[in-house]
Amino acid sequence: MSAAHWVGFKVPILFIYYDTPFHPYQDKIISFCAGTYAILNLAAARHRAVVPYVVASLALTTVGLSAINASDDLRKVLPAGASTSAYWLQTGMIGALTGMLAVLHVLSFAKNKSV
Repeated sequence: MSAAHWVGFKVPILFIYYDTPFHPYQDKIISFCAGTYAILNLAAARHRAVVPYVVASLALTTVGLSAINASDDLRKVLPAGASTSAYWLQTGMIGALTGMLAVLHVLSFAKNKSV
């Protein structure tokens, strides 16, 4: 995702808002942000205490994307009658991933207590 934003390879999944107008500098900023997600997730994979921070950052991402999806600002840059369904689907996938990660993290503690 980070590399796709850096080079401007706009396709769904790698870009949430793949069909909206953009400025290259915005994609460079997103590229760095996606890189920090990768580093945060690597830290969580190596140090379990970091997982709640990953969950929190993904939850904030889900809330932020939801606010954008529902905004008039987004509707202004889309063609008349264009659907936001693809954006909501991708946002929902991030939300589902967040929920699954949170549940699995909690269950891993329960499993370790019963051993």
